[in-house]
Amino acid sequence: MSKKIPIVCLVGPTGAGKTAASFNLCRTFNGGVINLDSRQVYRDFPIITAQPTAEEQQVCPHKLYGFLKTEDKIDVGKFMDMATDAIHTTREEGLLPMLVGGTGFYLKALLEGLAQIPRIDQSYTDDTEAEMAERGSAPMHEDLIKIDPDYAAKIHFNDSQRICRALAVYRATGKTFTWWHAQPMTPTPFRGVRLGIDVTLDELTPLLGKRIDLMLEAGAIEEAREALKHNDDPESFGWSGIGCAELYQYITGSMSLEDCKKLWLKNTRAYAKRQLTWFRKDKEIIWVKPKDFERMNQEVARFLAE
Repeated sequence: MSKKIPIVCLVGPTGAGKTAASFNLCRTFNGGVINLDSRQVYRDFPIITAQPTAEEQQVCPHKLYGFLKTEDKIDVGKFMDMATDAIHTTREEGLLPMLVGGTGFYLKALLEGLAQIPRIDQSYTDDTEAEMAERGSAPMHEDLIKIDPDYAAKIHFNDSQRICRALAVYRATGKTFTWWHAQPMTPTPFRGVRLGIDVTLDELTPLLGKRIDLMLEAGAIEEAREALKHNDDPESFGWSGIGCAELYQYITGSMSLEDCKKLWLKNTRAYAKRQLTWFRKDKEIIWVKPKDFERMNQEVARFLAE
């Protein structure tokens, strides 16, 4: 059996300080950053989704940021294919691959493999998405609770993409996501050290409010208005992200800026809470304080020496 490829995974909730930590690791270990966040793939929303700036991307190579159109969707299978290519390319460049982001399911798939769900007929997906457009995500989430309460509890009732996927798979196969995920996974070619930025929700909340203010100062409203010129469909996948959805309501006149900011903060905090809950369940994660770069370096050095 060939030796597994070492990768460093730096995870944690939104706004926790992953970017600064990643720069430290890249400088110390000659690394290249690969996106591990499902929202930072969208081309039209670099500010709102907190993608690394052009200046930050000069620190070290960055891959898989800001390439997807607003109307396009990405799922874990597509991400796995692109991340695998990016990891190999990063190694060919003589760099250590560093996966940085807050999408826990992507981390799990990379290091533990994917459930071997068979390819389902496109008609099931199309029918489910049409039903979602007609009924909305909350009622469809209620349907999922009745069918697969364990998986439904892991996703937000506004996460239309995952709700549709779970319902379509169930309708096509007669088996729930929870059942499929309990089956043997596809093997993964990677081994990784998992570092988690250790912050509490109470510590994070005031930082999230300041972060939104900084995004607005950096041009988030103008960014949303420009994105609207390319795509004015609020049901598009890019617009569904936190910050994007709230700003859409503001720039189209259905919400005041004050209410937009309040809802944006509320939804960001709720998302950070879900991220923390997900990551805290992962017993493989080594928790480090945001600025404890020395500890991060020690853990990565230990991992690479194994």
